[in-house]
Amino acid sequence: MAWPVLVFDIESIPDIEGLRALRGEPADKPDADVYAGWLEERKSRNQSDFMPLHLQRVLVISCVFRNAEGLRIHSFVDRDGQSEGKVVQTFFNAVEKHSPQLVSWNGGGFDLPVLHYRGLRHGVEASRYWDMGEDDREFKWNNYISRYHMRHLDLMDLLAMYTPKNNAPLDALAKLCGFPGKLGMDGSQVYSQYLAGQTEEIRRYCETDVMNTYLVYCRFQKMRGGFTPEEYDREIAYVRETLGQLAPDEAHWQEYLAAWT
Repeated sequence: MAWPVLVFDIESIPDIEGLRALRGEPADKPDADVYAGWLEERKSRNQSDFMPLHLQRVLVISCVFRNAEGLRIHSFVDRDGQSEGKVVQTFFNAVEKHSPQLVSWNGGGFDLPVLHYRGLRHGVEASRYWDMGEDDREFKWNNYISRYHMRHLDLMDLLAMYTPKNNAPLDALAKLCGFPGKLGMDGSQVYSQYLAGQTEEIRRYCETDVMNTYLVYCRFQKMRGGFTPEEYDREIAYVRETLGQLAPDEAHWQEYLAAWT
């Protein structure tokens, strides 16, 4: 399997500031009331309460980065409520620097469109990511944008043969493969956790989710011949070893390893 690989996952919350601007709400109206008014309006129209992607504010981007030098797990976090643009820019800076294989679970359906919209809002620069052959001819035939190219591999989309009715949840696939799956919370709880001041808990949850994605990706590479069985076993052992080194300082990795049977 070719390095480098950058597996990513985002956690987002409703962009109340953007919602306020689009609805023409007064500046002194409490955020909770702005959001509640939008929810009530959606309910009256029998519409979903899922916030549109352009109004999903990026809170955390967690990454597993694997190259010839090793495996790293890192998160970019908007801890002060003012750093969303910096968080998104830092992610695209990593793409610019390394030109990695991007891997996600539903990244084409959620994570990347959100990053596009939020990057546009904040004036982010991402020329390497958007290159479709203008600067590097190699990107004409394999780029991050085209659905059927592999420079960005949306595992959920590919495994479902690009047919939404076939989509499977990451948690289920991870557990079926013998990996821990989701721990502690799920995406529907992120906003309430954020309001409760649990940003670090959200960061930890996002990191375990992106690790699930990496492990499923490794299993996929074994299936497609990117890993021999021996290489796959070594990589899984290396992941366990790496998490074991992190576990003394990060309780979520202790829990993750304990759930990994």
